[in-house]
Order: sequence, then C-alpha cells, then structure tokens
Amino acid sequence: MIKRRDFLAAASLTAIGAPASDTSAHPKRALMKLGCQSAPTNDTHLQYLARYGVRNICAYPEIADGRLYATLDELKGTVDLAAKYGISVDCIAPPFLESAHIDKEKHPAIMLAQSPERDRDIDSLETLIRNCHEAGVPSIKYNMSLLGVLRTGRTPGRGDASYSTWKLAEAHPNPPLTRAGHVDADAFWERITYFLDRIIPVANEYKVRMACHPHDPGVPPEGYQGVTRVLGTVDGLKRFVSIREGPYHGLNFCQGTVSEMLTDPGTQMYDVIRYFGSRGKIFNVHFRNIRGHRNDFVEVYPDEGDVDFVRAIQVYKEIGYPYMLMPDHVPVAPNDPNGLQSFAFCYGYIRALIQFADQSA
Repeated sequence: MIKRRDFLAAASLTAIGAPASDTSAHPKRALMKLGCQSAPTNDTHLQYLARYGVRNICAYPEIADGRLYATLDELKGTVDLAAKYGISVDCIAPPFLESAHIDKEKHPAIMLAQSPERDRDIDSLETLIRNCHEAGVPSIKYNMSLLGVLRTGRTPGRGDASYSTWKLAEAHPNPPLTRAGHVDADAFWERITYFLDRIIPVANEYKVRMACHPHDPGVPPEGYQGVTRVLGTVDGLKRFVSIREGPYHGLNFCQGTVSEMLTDPGTQMYDVIRYFGSRGKIFNVHFRNIRGHRNDFVEVYPDEGDVDFVRAIQVYKEIGYPYMLMPDHVPVAPNDPNGLQSFAFCYGYIRALIQFADQSA
C-alpha cells in the first residue's frame, strides 16, 4: 500500500503540473568546470588560481633545449606541480601553432606549407600527443592562423578599464601582405587538411583531444593582408570538424570569437553552441563576451555583453558539455597588472553561473 506521505508528495507534484515520475524534480547536474589558460604555470600563479576556485587549467610546461614538444618528465612535473594546489591539468598548448601573426612566428612551416620543415614540426606534435597520453593530459589546444588576433585599438569601458576593439571600417584599407603572400581559401584548406590527415589518426590512437581555435576575427570573403580566413565563419568551422571526423578532433570553442562571426550574436549564439556541442566537438570554451557584431565589436566583461551568459550556461548544461569554461581576453586597467583583477572577476562570475546551472531545472 502507498504510504500517506508518498501519496501527498505525488499529489503535490501533480498539483503543480508535474507527474510523480517526472525527472525534472531532480535536475541533471551541470558537468562543465571553471578553468583558465593563463600563464605561467608556476607556484605563484597556481596559488592565485586556487585562491579563486580554479581547479582545472590549460598548462604551459617548461620545455628545455628549444624542443617543440614537452618530454614525459616535463609534463609529469607540470601535472605534479599543479596537483600540489588541488589543480588538474586538463589541457596544454604546444610552443608553436599559437595565435601569433605569421611574420612573428618562430616555427611557421606548417602554416606556410614548407616541406620538409612542416613534416618535422608535425612529428614533434605527434610526440607531444604520445607524451600527453602517458602523462594523463587529455587535451591539446592549438591554432592554425596566419594573421593572429586582429584589432584596431581600444575603447573606454566602465571605470578605468578599456576594451579591445575591432572595427573593420577603421582598419588599414590596403594592408601589406605577410610573408605568406596570397593565401586563398583553397590553399588554406589544403594546409589544414595536410595537417589533420597526419595528426588526427595519432590523436585517435592515443585518445588525446585536439582543440583548434577559430580565426579571430573573421574578415571579408576577399580576405585581409592577402589571407582568406577560412576558420572565421561558422560554416568554415563546420567544414573543419568534418575533415578527418573523429571523437578527438574538435574545437577550442572561443565563444567570444564565434560571437564575432555573427551578425546578431545575442540571438544566434545559442544555436551555434548546440550545433557543435551536440556533436561532441567542443573540447574547451573561451567564455568571453562582446558588444557588437561581425566587423564591429568590443570585448567586454562577461556580464555586459550582447550574449546572455545565463542563457548560454543553460545551453552548455543542456548539451551535457563536460569540460572547461575559461576567460581568455579580459579588459585591462592601469592599476590591474596583467589583468589579474579582471580575471578574478571572471572566475567568480563563471563559478556562480555553473553553481546556478547545477541547481536549476
């Protein structure tokens, strides 16, 4: 026989429109984690991260001898150092394939399609993948960029802060070519495919997620500085993840950069998250906000941009996203050395959003 208190509980649920067996009475947990990718990975910075509740990071091992990969011992040393402060190394970045402009890149062979140098650099990354597997580091983030991060200046923000700004209309009207010369879409896709054809099978074998950052920002179809930025549109990112399709090939999903691709990020962003997230292609998130739209935006604090972060966090929960949410570019201020105060604000904001998502239906 049903007990009286169970009957009353069931009746109460029915009275508010939920059947007694409805699992919404016990909402699923939010799986995402507060993370950070800021450097350096040393005692002082790790203590700072731990102070603000950051327990998962992208780390930067000390690499000796100018190598393009960390040894197993170097990786283990970084993992052990972070563990002293209760922090897990969930990702690392190699010392090349950064978001640097190609004219400043010390190891440009992959992006310039220079053989045999690019094959040697790819071999180094394959070694890093194997070493990450042995050290228990599950992910590597990287860029495939020629132009780095394009900006036109800074805009005054709240208080004494200023915001990084891109206004295509104010950019150099006839920018000089880079040392890469003219790189059209076909050439760029050839270089990306050449890389993925060699790297992704190794990532699949060793079960290390390879997370690629989009191009920041997108540029007009005719290109900029002679370069067509194929990873500067949502359609480009869709094509990218379809090359060498597999569970260890995906995105360092910079939400700020993807917002910069959209004409109306405040309404379009959520479906983009769903598209890539529901396919398991988001391996970490740069949880950054902008005010504006494609070709005209400023990077702002997370609580004042055009994308509703409360709604966004609910979408990440909806798709079961399990990895890091990280601030990346933060506003700067004269009395905030290295942006540490701005980062701390972002940590608290993201941590609160995760707690909210965890407890909401």
